[in-house]
Amino acid sequence: MTPWLLLAIPAYLLGTFPTAILAVGRRVLDEGSGNPGASNALRVGGRKAGVIVLVGDLAKGLIPTLVGLAVGGRSLAFVLGVAAVLGHCHPPTRGFRGGKGVATAAGVLAALHPVVLVGLVISVFVPIVGLTKKASIASLAAIALSPLGVLIGPERDGWEVAAIGGLALYLVVRHWANIVRLVRGEEHSIVGG
Repeated sequence: MTPWLLLAIPAYLLGTFPTAILAVGRRVLDEGSGNPGASNALRVGGRKAGVIVLVGDLAKGLIPTLVGLAVGGRSLAFVLGVAAVLGHCHPPTRGFRGGKGVATAAGVLAALHPVVLVGLVISVFVPIVGLTKKASIASLAAIALSPLGVLIGPERDGWEVAAIGGLALYLVVRHWANIVRLVRGEEHSIVGG
């Protein structure tokens, strides 16, 4: 277990990398939704900033997960990927208040279940964003369906379905404020206020 911990610490630290703040500046924390993620970077800093943050946050999940696959197989890969997600969501440099973790978790899914990720992006995320202009609705729908995608996908070991289900539940909880705003009709659009 000690080698896992030694790898989980740098994975967590990689997750804390402040992609949105570097791409947009600290105003990403004060404007729009105040969330340091790709949607708010797009909203506050424009399309280029949104793409940079999306790619950077995906990489934060993808890289440690691929390292885990190479070093110790799928279970270590999942542990390192989750460590990166936790780093993104709870960075000590910002009082443990970070992003929602969707793009970083998508990087984990890209390494472990690429077919599932592509399917969710094409059939769920993109159409819902196109219809609603709200990334939170699209994210929540994709998150909720990710364990089902793993269950019917090519790699469907029971522990992976349960692990992705647990990660999905964590991400839904991270979106609680978005859910409340959606119910009130106050949720931010992907562009504009």
